[in-house]
Amino acid sequence: MAEDKLILMHRAALQRKYGEKGLAKVDAALKRLVKADARRGFDSRVIHLDDAATMKPWGGAVSAEPTPKEIKQAVDRLYAALSPHYLLLLGGPDVLPLVPLRNPAFSTANGDPDKLVPSDLPYACDAAYSTDPGRFQGPTRVVGRLPDLPGAREPSALTLLIDASARSISRPRNDYAQAFGISAQAWEASSRLSMKTLFGSASALHLVPPQALPWKPADLAARLHFINCHGAKDMPEFYGQPPGVSEFPVAHRARRLKGRISAGTVVAAECCYGAQLYDPALAVPSGGGVDEPGIALAYLLDGASAVFGSTTIAYGPSEGNGMADLICQYFLLQVLAGASTGRAMLEARQRFAGARTHLDPCDLKTLAQFCLLGDPSLHPVAFEGHALNRTKAFKKAFAGTQDRTVRGLRREKLARDGQLLGKALPKLVNSETAPGEAATTTLRAMLRESGLDPSLAPVSFEVRGGLQAQASKRVVHLVNGRRALNPTEHPLNSPAAGLVALVLTEQDGELLHVRRLHGR
Repeated sequence: MAEDKLILMHRAALQRKYGEKGLAKVDAALKRLVKADARRGFDSRVIHLDDAATMKPWGGAVSAEPTPKEIKQAVDRLYAALSPHYLLLLGGPDVLPLVPLRNPAFSTANGDPDKLVPSDLPYACDAAYSTDPGRFQGPTRVVGRLPDLPGAREPSALTLLIDASARSISRPRNDYAQAFGISAQAWEASSRLSMKTLFGSASALHLVPPQALPWKPADLAARLHFINCHGAKDMPEFYGQPPGVSEFPVAHRARRLKGRISAGTVVAAECCYGAQLYDPALAVPSGGGVDEPGIALAYLLDGASAVFGSTTIAYGPSEGNGMADLICQYFLLQVLAGASTGRAMLEARQRFAGARTHLDPCDLKTLAQFCLLGDPSLHPVAFEGHALNRTKAFKKAFAGTQDRTVRGLRREKLARDGQLLGKALPKLVNSETAPGEAATTTLRAMLRESGLDPSLAPVSFEVRGGLQAQASKRVVHLVNGRRALNPTEHPLNSPAAGLVALVLTEQDGELLHVRRLHGR
């Protein structure tokens, strides 16, 4: 029978960070979590990845300072042997590293500066270790990360999050009826559409500007938060923007969350770096002060159950929905339907990838960069089963095993769906193919109308393989660059400020599809 939940930890890394006494506190907190999971009806096992005796049955321990490749290989061996329903990675990237995937949208011409995308996606896939995101288009596993505080010298943040997971309960759907939304005013149309899709109304959406901090306690107390703002690297803030103006007022801030977030809150942040984990000593916020953690970790420390966000620069359109909009919507919709946060993330990834004939460079980056911070086994919203489930006959027949058996069936289906996606979706291969006449004409016009350098040249990719390989030749062309900004208008100098990506797809020289995306 499959394991319910594996908690993966690296003892040597935690001991180096927190010392022997700190490690003992983490061990004690994990024991409390395992007991709490047992009361919730599933078995949890803590796996010490660097312990030779523990890992002997599964191919051996990882090294004292493990590489992402070692962690990925260990995860694959554990999955092959134990088939866990949930995988919890314990600690931030300085404890258990993320996999540095190559960014296919990277540009050396003042465009997307993210050469690498730190990602937990490979841990959720059956494919062997690689830094090519195209290898991981078919996720099959439920994975989440319970982070600690990078740079910390004592484990209070980590033990707080572990104990919060142990205390977590599922709440009625009505407890999530209220939402809180923040959007840059420039993206009002896109954000309103997202809010209406998720909640049936955009009445809870706050636009920055004209609105601004501080937010009312009643707004922050809502248990669903949807945020579509700018983000910046190593910053404890998100930012708004007026339409057509290069001004970025603070829209959200880590220190403003303390004591205001309801237990069980679920957050989806489309912002660039919305789930980045960094040493607070690196933060230099625009409003002064230091030592603030990132907003994602601040949410978790104040009681949120899950934060779904990006590790790097994210993309989305100014109007309509796409990229970050969609994957965040898919995640929240599944949480509201009663899924665990980990299953909601897996289903969001599969739905995002499965909705396309192929993933272009920005799609691949989106799939790779969004991750779940929080215990993936938590069910914030209680699942509402059929009336049969509450009958005496039903309860007697299954005697407490129903959750595990039904969960196993769901995992079987999700694994099959992910494997099919991995086989069905074609891959992108770098190509020297120049855009055809129609694509060239359209690209020049789009560059001009988007305020980009008209001399920017595209990077091209041929679409190859998949279950339905075409006899015709399909090529994707990508150009990204930044509109000129007055540096005094954006003192943070965010690499996402003014970033625009243009994507054109053609087949046998005929233009099929175009889109324009903006850095979040």
